[in-house]
Amino acid sequence: MPRLRIALAQVNTTVGDLDGNAELTVRWTRRAADAGAHVVVFPEMSLTGYPVEDLALRAAFSSASVARLHRLAGQLADAGCGEVLTYVGYLDADATGPRNAAAALYRGEVVATQYKHHLPNYGVFDERRYFASGDTLDVVRVHGADIGMVICEDLWQEGGPVTALGRTGVDVVVSPNASPYERSKDDVRLPLVARRAAEAGAPVVYTNLVGGQDDLVFDGDSIVVGADGELLARAAQFAEDLLVTDLDLPGTGDRTEGSSAGLTVRRTDLGGGVAPAPTTSTPGDGLAVREPLPDEAEVWSALVLGLGDYVRKNHFSSVLLGFSGGIDSAVSAALAVDALGPDAVYGVSMPSRYSSEHSRSDAAELARRLGCHYREEPVETMVATYVDQLGLAGTGLAEENIQARVRGMLLMALSNLDGHLVLATGNKTELAVGYSTIYGDAVGGFAPIKDVFKTHVWQLARWRNAEAEKRGETPPIPPNSITKPPSAELRPGQLDTDSLPDYALLDDILDDYVEGDRGFSDLLAAGFDAEVIDRVVRMVDRAEYKRRQYPPGTKITFKAFGRDRRLPMTNAWREVH
Repeated sequence: MPRLRIALAQVNTTVGDLDGNAELTVRWTRRAADAGAHVVVFPEMSLTGYPVEDLALRAAFSSASVARLHRLAGQLADAGCGEVLTYVGYLDADATGPRNAAAALYRGEVVATQYKHHLPNYGVFDERRYFASGDTLDVVRVHGADIGMVICEDLWQEGGPVTALGRTGVDVVVSPNASPYERSKDDVRLPLVARRAAEAGAPVVYTNLVGGQDDLVFDGDSIVVGADGELLARAAQFAEDLLVTDLDLPGTGDRTEGSSAGLTVRRTDLGGGVAPAPTTSTPGDGLAVREPLPDEAEVWSALVLGLGDYVRKNHFSSVLLGFSGGIDSAVSAALAVDALGPDAVYGVSMPSRYSSEHSRSDAAELARRLGCHYREEPVETMVATYVDQLGLAGTGLAEENIQARVRGMLLMALSNLDGHLVLATGNKTELAVGYSTIYGDAVGGFAPIKDVFKTHVWQLARWRNAEAEKRGETPPIPPNSITKPPSAELRPGQLDTDSLPDYALLDDILDDYVEGDRGFSDLLAAGFDAEVIDRVVRMVDRAEYKRRQYPPGTKITFKAFGRDRRLPMTNAWREVH
């Protein structure tokens, strides 16, 4: 009975950085080798980063990817890792088009190549636009064990590659993945992998990508599940990790090639004899099965990682945002400090004639608690120039929005001056109903809480403060920013509830309408008032053009604005009711 020590290299790659990702592969394979691993599995398209989007359509990029893969095989051997069977994801191409591919590297060579079969075309995925589907499965035999492979969606779909491997016989299935995070994803992921392990009749080694890529964030959470569905090992969430586990495998041998479920199974025997017994214990023995993070910690970690990676991978060194004294800017600033450190965060208070004293003091208190940079730049004189020249006094919305747009212009001027990335601080509720000023509070390069409903913003703020208190630290968010009624303060005595339903009610409706795609009759049956439904639905539908112009932000929900929800801006459809 062969025993294989398998390492799951949960790494944070950068799209397009072939050399950087290759060096990352060598470094983590070296760590796996030092831990006594016989096999190491990297995530889906780890050499190119994921998703590559239209880079897949550039022949120069796919050619460079293939060439870099072969150079990588040699680099691994030169680094003393040639005896470690290394699975790497990359972009390939042939006469049929680009391919989402994974290769097995061993002793300085590419010994097997496999193309993804199931190409997802839902939610954030658009793989049928880019890739041709594969129809072969490469089983590699090493140290007496047969290793099959399925790439991400091939594991998520019923039948197909997993069924074929189960029928033709393997000892273990490795699965490189780039599975984006959304709330409670592990509640779906772990049972699914357990079902596939039973289907294959073999343990499944599920390696997932970690890190931020534009509006996506990958949570890692790589796992090893036994053939009986038992969770054997789990990696960290939202951090690079090397998870090493020992598997006792049957190694029955005498299996043949053939076809199953419309796929051709090919076998390559690398020899190697019985795997040498590891001379060291498995790293983290007794601690390999980590507990998943609680919900708020999970979401906060996702937002921190998504923001931090966007800033770093796009070569910014600092961020700038408006400090209004309200909850949204406070949570955005706290996320930025957690992601980048206080010295990389610059807050600007921009009071107008309508700004309350508590807004100014809460903004200053936020900066004190966070230890970040802070300045105050009053906008009243700048606003007056616009209002007087254009005759906007007393015009209502036109006059009010000038304040927001002056603030946006001021932030962008400071960005140009000092090179900061401006953060937009709007939440998902505001974006849904259009409660933001285009070219005003909507300016910026990234929106940290774009996919967080307003009621959830408050929950995160309370959680983050409570966590700080547990550690004996100063809670980062001023209590008054959490408890006071939200207001844009664009006119005397203004409150958000002047224009919007109560946030708890509004978020309930939006959760059904936006996340659940429920229509008017469904919302009515759920107990919402017909007049309120009609009002909210109209606001959402009319605000699509604003959302298209809003900065990207980290996706944490099932249906984020942007990749997940794509409705026409010009749209006359209204459900009859």
